[in-house]
Amino acid sequence: MEKVLIALLLMVMVSACGGGGETKEEKGSNPYSTTEKNDKGNPEYDPNRGEGKWTAENIGVTDALDAAKAESGQKITEVKCSSCHKMTEERLVGPGWAGVTKRRTGEWIMNFISDPDPMIEKDPVVQAQLELCLVRMPNQNLSDAEARDIYEYMRKNDGVN
Repeated sequence: MEKVLIALLLMVMVSACGGGGETKEEKGSNPYSTTEKNDKGNPEYDPNRGEGKWTAENIGVTDALDAAKAESGQKITEVKCSSCHKMTEERLVGPGWAGVTKRRTGEWIMNFISDPDPMIEKDPVVQAQLELCLVRMPNQNLSDAEARDIYEYMRKNDGVN
């Protein structure tokens, strides 16, 4: 009798740990969506956008260069970025910035320079760079305006007029 109770108890515990067989679709995500949802209902990591508050809609980029922002971004870069990054393709401590706005979306760049830690943990491109450079990018605690100005300076460096 005791063995039967133990066996029943084990069966109940095993079936309870299985989560009832729910799939992602049953938890409320759109089965036709191309963006997977995590357990909290948030989209999984998007390697084109990165992780953070910046989206294509809120970075405020126009086709034309904002010269005042680019000039401010250059000054900020000289203080906070140039000890690790060159404006050429050459790697210093971190990768060179030449062509970065052509390889990465604006929101990805803005999210990374604003708060690099979540992306260092999730982004395969950043993780590959970390293996090459061996130094994590520190959080420079940039304000939103500073991050936007640096991005505009990167655009100027990449030939946007």
